[in-house]
Amino acid sequence: MGKPVKKPAKAKGRTKAQAKAEPKAKLKTGPKVKTGPKAKAGPKVKAKKKLLRRAAALPLPPALPLPLDLPPPAVDPGATARAPFAVAGAEATILDALWRTVEARRQAGDVEHSHSARLIARGTPKVAQKLGEEAVECVIEATLGNRTATVLESADLLYHLVVLWVDAGIRPEEVWAELARRQGISGIAEKAARPKGLVRAAQTTKLP
Repeated sequence: MGKPVKKPAKAKGRTKAQAKAEPKAKLKTGPKVKTGPKAKAGPKVKAKKKLLRRAAALPLPPALPLPLDLPPPAVDPGATARAPFAVAGAEATILDALWRTVEARRQAGDVEHSHSARLIARGTPKVAQKLGEEAVECVIEATLGNRTATVLESADLLYHLVVLWVDAGIRPEEVWAELARRQGISGIAEKAARPKGLVRAAQTTKLP
């Protein structure tokens, strides 16, 4: 018997020629992530930086000391509120003068340069809304015991009340006459003498 014929051994792996001939498979990777100084910040990072810039621009709270490199303020913004009689013309007649000024602004109608004219031009609801806002702010400051702030808010409240008078066609002397009529009258008796229609319109009996 002849010798058994050996089968040729299978080549392990691929030859270099076969590897070069086959096309290379592209590996799927995730989205490219930019790194380094050119990488763009996301929306959250931008929002955080914006908040930090705003916070840096805000004044320091009163409880915190001023930085050593900043001098203390030379003028107290509430000084005139604590010393009202140091200002010329600081008396009740200033309300009449204020009414005449606001009325003149209304007649001129210069909404570009006059806050009073611009406010009146926006309509009675807006005038009444501003008066209500100032009243609430005054109440808040008074409740917190902030005397100086209450004086400042009271001035704002009286100004917007005068604007409301001008818008409604009410002259100050009409209000003064009503106040004079109430002199010497008990508040309880005056309340009882009010027309019942006023109480029905207000839908409450808790009137001052």
